[in-house]
Amino acid sequence: MLKARDIPNLISAARIVLVFPVIWLLLHEAYSTALWLFLVAGVSDALDGFLAKTFHWQSHLGGILDPLADKFLLVSTYVCLALLGALPAWLVGLVILRDLVIIGGGVIYNYTVERFEAEPSILSKLNTFMQILLALVVVFHLAGSPVPDWLPATLVWVVVFTTIASGLGYVLEWSRRAREHNHRQ
Repeated sequence: MLKARDIPNLISAARIVLVFPVIWLLLHEAYSTALWLFLVAGVSDALDGFLAKTFHWQSHLGGILDPLADKFLLVSTYVCLALLGALPAWLVGLVILRDLVIIGGGVIYNYTVERFEAEPSILSKLNTFMQILLALVVVFHLAGSPVPDWLPATLVWVVVFTTIASGLGYVLEWSRRAREHNHRQ
């Protein structure tokens, strides 16, 4: 039976489901509708986090579903935008590489050091925000709205910086924790 504390997880699951129509709409050049669904997904991300924190409805499942929904939406959107020629493929590769390093590092840490607890850093949250902002600006432009040329170009380099910095931050933090853990043993 569903309870109120399950609402954030249901919202995250709905965000995962939204990925499919967003991708379909992007690939079929229905940019305005894709933009609206992308915005709904963004609002739902803020809403599930707000509900989980405000009412103490956080759960282990939510700790997995929420970032998974974010990554699924962002990576899928970035791949589509690269296929459409709206984002450089190398940027998409960098974003995916960072995510693979984080996932791989988390798995290795979990099995070789101690149980891994997903704790997004402030820099990682900034990176996710900048990735979302870049995707919104690009889709907004594709939908026919005027965007200054410098804005997407600048956001690409901000995403490059935050992607590299946040990925490196995780590697350094996990390395520090592993050393401390091994020193205590």
